Amino acid sequence: MVQPSTVLTISAATAATGLLAYAIYFDYQRRIDPNFRRNLRREERRQARAEREEAVAQTKQKRKDIQKAVEQAAEEGYPTGVNEKEQFFMDHVQKGELLAADPSRTMEAALAFYKALKVYPTPGDLISIYDKTVDKRVLDVLAEMIAYDKNLDLGTGINLSDLPSAGLD
Repeated sequence: MVQPSTVLTISAATAATGLLAYAIYFDYQRRIDPNFRRNLRREERRQARAEREEAVAQTKQKRKDIQKAVEQAAEEGYPTGVNEKEQFFMDHVQKGELLAADPSRTMEAALAFYKALKVYPTPGDLISIYDKTVDKRVLDVLAEMIAYDKNLDLGTGINLSDLPSAGLD
C-alpha cells in the first residue's frame, strides 16, 4: 500500500513540472512567434482600454451621485434661525467626523460636512479648518460638492478689483 505522503509528493511534483513546462512553452512562444507577441500586445491594450473606460464610468457615476446628494440636501432645506443653525451645524459636523472614520462612508461624511458648511456664517473660514482637520478622501468629495453648488457664497473677503494689476492689461 502506498503512503498518502508519497501520493501527495508525487502529485505536487507533477503539478510543479507541468507549471514549469507551461512557463517554458510560453516563454518560447513569446520569443519566437511574432503572431503570439502581437496577440499579447493586443490583449494588453484591450485590457488597458477596458480599465480606462471603467474608470471614466466610475467617475461619471460618482459625479452624478454627488450632484444628486447636493440637490437632495437643497430640497430638504436648511434652518433659518440662529439657534437652529448652530445646532444643525454642530450635529452635522459631529456626524461628519463619525462617518469620516469609516472609509466606506466617505460620501455620507462629505455630505454632513457640506450641510454644516451651508449654515456656517463664513464658509471660507470653515473650508480652511476642514482642510487642516478632515481626511483627504472626504475633502475631495466635499470639494466636488462645493464646486457643484453655484449658490454657495464662500465669502472669501477678497475683491479681485482691489488687487493691483500685474501689468497684463
